Amino acid sequence: MAKTKVWAHRGASGWDKQYAPENTMPAFEKAVAMGADGIELDVQLTRDGEIVICHDEKIDRTSDGTGWLKDYTLKELKQFSFSKPHPEYGKVEIPTLEEFFAMMRSNHLTVNIELKTGVIYYDGLEEKTLNLAHKMGMESRILYSSFNHYSLQKLKHIDPKAKIALLYGERFIDIPDYPKHLDAVAVNPPLAIVTEEYITKCHAHGYAVNVWVVDPRVEMKRMVDLGVDAFFTDCPDNGRKIADGDFSGII
Repeated sequence: MAKTKVWAHRGASGWDKQYAPENTMPAFEKAVAMGADGIELDVQLTRDGEIVICHDEKIDRTSDGTGWLKDYTLKELKQFSFSKPHPEYGKVEIPTLEEFFAMMRSNHLTVNIELKTGVIYYDGLEEKTLNLAHKMGMESRILYSSFNHYSLQKLKHIDPKAKIALLYGERFIDIPDYPKHLDAVAVNPPLAIVTEEYITKCHAHGYAVNVWVVDPRVEMKRMVDLGVDAFFTDCPDNGRKIADGDFSGII
């Protein structure tokens, strides 16, 4: 059985500890330093069509600005600080996907890109993201996911070689037919629905299982014991220890 991978959820953003502002370059750099096997991030489009990394459709929670991300140009967004939960970091700019890719060239980590097209449909986001990945030589390291499966279907139509994972919040009742229909290589289910039976069924049909979001150490150990392919966590340092077999301190 392959070793379970540890993927940093929005970088090393912390849970039981506070690390760095989510979806920012400091969080991504910290995830690499903590030994993560991969990094998960979220992409959206600015008003002028630039790909930026941010989870929420509004910038209020994570920045000192307000309103919809889509209503700002990249230059305008760069004026805000995206370290609102971490004022100790000072001003932290919203990163572009290109800036992130440039940093990732120095390592070999997997990248899970979530297309944030579930609330707002960003026309052209799929093609722009694929084009940038190819331009920067990252395409072989990327797994694309989204709650909007039409967006993933469009992405596969543009690039049949792109690897997609079906992100969802409820249990599929028709594995393997539904993922097979979309030519997915993986499913990204929430922690609450993951059972040994579910994992066995997915693996039997060739789908990797990448679970979100796993922060309690006892749940990390359970995922390792069940043999999931990867788990997303806000605490990649804890995940690294447990994936490597260090179970000390687990209640």
